[in-house]
Amino acid sequence: MGAIICVVSLAKEFVLVALALLVVVCFLLGSIPWGVIISKSVFHTDIREHGSGNIGTTNAMRTMGKKGGVAVFVLDFGKGLLSGLIALFVLAAFIPGAGVAADSPVSASTVVALAFLCCTLGHIFSPWLKFKGGKGIAVAVGCLFVTFGVMGALLEIAVFAVVVAISRFVSAGSLAAAIVSPIFAAYYFLFQAFDPIAWVLCLVTALVVIWAHRGNIHRLATGTERRIGDKAKE
Repeated sequence: MGAIICVVSLAKEFVLVALALLVVVCFLLGSIPWGVIISKSVFHTDIREHGSGNIGTTNAMRTMGKKGGVAVFVLDFGKGLLSGLIALFVLAAFIPGAGVAADSPVSASTVVALAFLCCTLGHIFSPWLKFKGGKGIAVAVGCLFVTFGVMGALLEIAVFAVVVAISRFVSAGSLAAAIVSPIFAAYYFLFQAFDPIAWVLCLVTALVVIWAHRGNIHRLATGTERRIGDKAKE
């Protein structure tokens, strides 16, 4: 009996080590500032010195054109998608039976949602930019394809697209997508065996993304937010 308890204890400690490594890897992955890297290496400028100063897709599109904007989006999206795939690898390699075995210390949905949160935090609080960064939308889209599946991710994108089409504010679409994310997560919790801890992690991620848009919220409230098509101020 003592040997069995020891083995179970070691297994749980191993899971904690795997989760700790997942947190570090996904945070560092998210922290890669592709907007800055592309603007400096390809366009020989610093995106932070133009437009809104943000390193994300919207400002990249305004300051570096469509090619630069698309490149930043794809690479930031890739960070999010890769973080989810890393979570799936960790599940398969180090936490078999997660959420299935009765004594499993963690669920599969929690592991994926944890990767989602850490990658988003890394993007918004990049240590390479003195803990500043983007706003997490492109990264979140990539994460959502693993967290909610293709259909859930497409629904999020649809919410974003509809709000942007109506308002012509990218920030409004981003905020709408962030707001409905915990609602979609609640659906998965109720009907797809989504763990409550995973729901909390999704909620925290959404709140962090909304916080990152606090400047946009202020500009939307005061009528000074730029719409699609408006050029960046030099």
